[in-house]
Amino acid sequence: MAPNLLYYGDNLEVLRRHVKDESVDLVYLDPPFNSSATYNVLFAEKSGQQAAAQIKAFEDTWHWDETAARSMQEVIEGGGAPAQAVLAFTSLLGPSDMLAYLAMMAPRLLELRRVLRSTGTIYLHCDPTASHYLKLLMDAIFGPKNFLNEIIWHYQTSGGAPKKTLIRDHDTILRYSKGPVAGVVWNAPRESWPESTLKKWQRDADGRIYHIHNDTGTRYYIDPAGKLMDDVWDITLAARSSERLGYPTQKPLALLERIIGAASNPGDIVLDPFCGCGTTISAAQALGRRWVGIDITHLAIGLIKHRLRDSYGEAAEFQVIGEPTTVEDAAVLAGEEPFQFQAWALGLVGARVATSAQKGADKGIDGRLYFHDEPVGGKTKQIIFSVKAGHVTVSQVRDLRGVIEREGSEIGVLLSFEAPTQPMRSEAAEAGFYKSPWGNHSRIQLLTINDLLSGKTLDMPPPSQTNATFQRATKATRVESKNLDLPIDAD
Repeated sequence: MAPNLLYYGDNLEVLRRHVKDESVDLVYLDPPFNSSATYNVLFAEKSGQQAAAQIKAFEDTWHWDETAARSMQEVIEGGGAPAQAVLAFTSLLGPSDMLAYLAMMAPRLLELRRVLRSTGTIYLHCDPTASHYLKLLMDAIFGPKNFLNEIIWHYQTSGGAPKKTLIRDHDTILRYSKGPVAGVVWNAPRESWPESTLKKWQRDADGRIYHIHNDTGTRYYIDPAGKLMDDVWDITLAARSSERLGYPTQKPLALLERIIGAASNPGDIVLDPFCGCGTTISAAQALGRRWVGIDITHLAIGLIKHRLRDSYGEAAEFQVIGEPTTVEDAAVLAGEEPFQFQAWALGLVGARVATSAQKGADKGIDGRLYFHDEPVGGKTKQIIFSVKAGHVTVSQVRDLRGVIEREGSEIGVLLSFEAPTQPMRSEAAEAGFYKSPWGNHSRIQLLTINDLLSGKTLDMPPPSQTNATFQRATKATRVESKNLDLPIDAD
């Protein structure tokens, strides 16, 4: 019995290497585009509110460069309508950030069409910045006849009104089928009839609801299951909702549950190639679907693991592919992507990356873990982390002691590849202990990457009861999933 799958890596490479032809029943994707900003991951502060500071996850990579040009050339060489669309975009837009974005999206949409079953559908979530270009690209790849809906998601912002434009309160979701529309999986979503309607209408013995026309005496029936929905959806994720995890592009669970419930059946496979904080995955898990998620940052992968654990506990069975599993793998990651290595290493101990850590702005702090070990309303306490991929010395232990004293932290942890020397262990021992209701905990702790991969944990109060690092996901009220074999290569 194969588990659900969570991939770390470039979704184009993952799709090509691991996902088989016509193996997925539903695709939902919300690809980021913002040519004037960087994409950031926000985490909850110790108070549970969103952090004011932003942790840079990855820069906006949609700039016209050699990589974008190669991607576009690949689509052109493939021929057909997708090539014609990209050539038209090139003529219209020139070497711009928007063209780079479309050049990135085109091969990924081609791969998503390949992996989708003939009865499946794809939901492409976009905002007005690029929706019109993406509609043309989707027509070229899936065919105009397979366009099913332009869904307007009305999310009701609470921001101020702009001076020169209308308030923008919606995104667009483009719905396309892979094969003939007649064969598409479709469980028409319905909404409850208004109470005002139900009060005026009558019920038969069989439960049918009807209204008698005053003049003709004709009976008009409505479906007791509810009113069929149109293509404008009002779904709001309130600013202070307990559902919020502090991720900037988080979508409401209700939105994804509506899409997944309408476009798939229990046991079907749902794929999200830009899974971010995992709302698609959480909705699929709740509705008894199997799922595959892909993301390019360890920050997102770590957040999803926490979310699934908080919401579903042991019921969420899944395998993570692409994370380091050996010291050698971790060393490669550290050499190629130091910030991603930090995020991965900190994720192993339930910590989060410190604000602007890759810029050195936190003066020796690479990560933080918050915990509560006092009665409700008591002080929030923290563990400070320093992550070292290179040579370590006793001076770094002294530096860490100075940092926890400066920050008023309870515990400091040095994570490294190298095993600590005897002078380092002696220096750490001199820092003494932090006393909690669960016992004494070393104030300075020295852990290696091999220790973490071998299952060694922090010496701290029980994390399951005290860890307050991440905004905790709401416990699921229903869990219907039973994992079945996934026709997807997990190697």
